[in-house]
Amino acid sequence: MQSRSFEYALLGCLALLWGSSYMWISIALETIPPATLIAIRVGLASVILLMIMSFRGIRMPLDWRTWKLFFVQSLVNSTGPWLLLAWGQQYAGTAVSSVLNSTSPLWVFALSFVVLQSGQRPGARQLIGALAGFGGIVLIVGVGALENIGENLLPQLAVLFSAVLYGLSALRGRLFSTMPPIVPAAGTLICSSFVLVPVSIVVDRPWSLSPDTTSICAALILGIVCTALAFLIYFRLLSTLGAMGTASQAYLRSGVGVFLGVVFLSETLDLETFAGICLAIFGVVLINWPGTRKLRTAVSAGKEVP
Repeated sequence: MQSRSFEYALLGCLALLWGSSYMWISIALETIPPATLIAIRVGLASVILLMIMSFRGIRMPLDWRTWKLFFVQSLVNSTGPWLLLAWGQQYAGTAVSSVLNSTSPLWVFALSFVVLQSGQRPGARQLIGALAGFGGIVLIVGVGALENIGENLLPQLAVLFSAVLYGLSALRGRLFSTMPPIVPAAGTLICSSFVLVPVSIVVDRPWSLSPDTTSICAALILGIVCTALAFLIYFRLLSTLGAMGTASQAYLRSGVGVFLGVVFLSETLDLETFAGICLAIFGVVLINWPGTRKLRTAVSAGKEVP
């Protein structure tokens, strides 16, 4: 029970970190363009993780095969989804984007029938949990948001495809189960940096920017806390809760956003939103309800719980 509680606490922490990242992004974008902000985010996180690895005496692998895995993971876990979401959300709208981007657990379930063997695939309970969580997101965002689906089709497809990539990245997590979580986290972010930093230089010419102190602080928090720390937790959870369990944090992120709005922005919590939060939490619980022995064994062995 202790092991299960700790993994659930980490899942909630991950949802808090990634859920709050929208607020920090919004603040940072006041004076920092999107491409440069994302480049700062991954570049700073890479440096932080490499410093931790150096302090702990952990070395990065040097073989080409591992770095190829890191590069592909960076495309489906950060570089691709973040760029697609940044572009698509501008035209698709925040509400529709929130609904479409929260479908990653459903994509994990669907893609598992292509990627995983029969004994490793999630079952009916996980599917019910994924559907319940998605229903909760619809209630949180507002049922009216569904009326706009189909308008601005290309941006909406871009946002939806970012959720597909998140689902694929979660399933690929088993490829790194033998490594300490910090290794694939650092490797993935380093590969993202090699792509995003040049994009920032070409598109934004960052040396000509004049960001204010507030935006700089928000970018630092985004890179250190919401990326470096979050990626450490993410790759650990892929080895303990599995792909479906880790992807379920997408349902908790919207609840985090509502909570932050109520606490810091004096927003109100209506009955529909509260019901949506409860339904989303119920879905997450269903997805992450393995047998106690199974989870303990997985945590001690560093293996995925299907």
